[in-house]
Amino acid sequence: MRIGELAALVGVSTRTVRHYHHQGLLPEPGRRLNGYREYELRDAVVLARIRRLTELGLSLDEIRDVLADDEGRELRDVLLELDADLARQQAEITTRRDRLAALLAATDLGPDSAMSPALAEVLGGLPAGGSRFAAFDRQVLGLIEAAAEPAHRDGFAALFRPLTEPDAVRRGHALNTRMDELADATPDDPRVAALAADLAAHLPDEMVTALVDSLDDPDSSHWLEVTSRELPPAQQAVIRSMVELLKERG
Repeated sequence: MRIGELAALVGVSTRTVRHYHHQGLLPEPGRRLNGYREYELRDAVVLARIRRLTELGLSLDEIRDVLADDEGRELRDVLLELDADLARQQAEITTRRDRLAALLAATDLGPDSAMSPALAEVLGGLPAGGSRFAAFDRQVLGLIEAAAEPAHRDGFAALFRPLTEPDAVRRGHALNTRMDELADATPDDPRVAALAADLAAHLPDEMVTALVDSLDDPDSSHWLEVTSRELPPAQQAVIRSMVELLKERG
């Protein structure tokens, strides 16, 4: 049979058949003297099996592993793994829908509402008061949380809870004000070093440990550098100096 007949028999397109050839899932038959490829019934059986496995949700790599074992001994293991993956996805969807239900039930949705409840609660307790640097800081925290694995988000928020204590909030307000005052300063401003030291001293030990550990990852270091570019030069200098102090402390 020709490729069009094979595709019609199994219920796929000829483009799909050629794609499976390219992926090494379906062997290409030899060409006849007339130049056409001639498919046999066993090709249709393999193609039908590939279609059934894709409908079950297996990836092409997983299907390749299954087809490599003619007796199908690996199929049960692959299907069990797929079932576990689907169960995890189902649990994640349930969690997300519960979060959406809570958001929809809220009477006042704000910019922080889409964050995890833990981080939204923490941000509600952190000093802000119209500070431009505080607003930048909150945006960065939101980005970090969005990029984090869902299982790690509560732990990330917990690092900031000590900063919501009354004394820490008062210190935070003062530090944010000092950062705002450097908006038009130069990196060699004498206030930079003192502010970097006070910011480093303000951060809790567990946060310092997590930050220093993350800086060992080149991607994290680059990420910090990229986000800091949004700050004025003197504020960038404060962040760089603070990071060096934290590395010494960590």
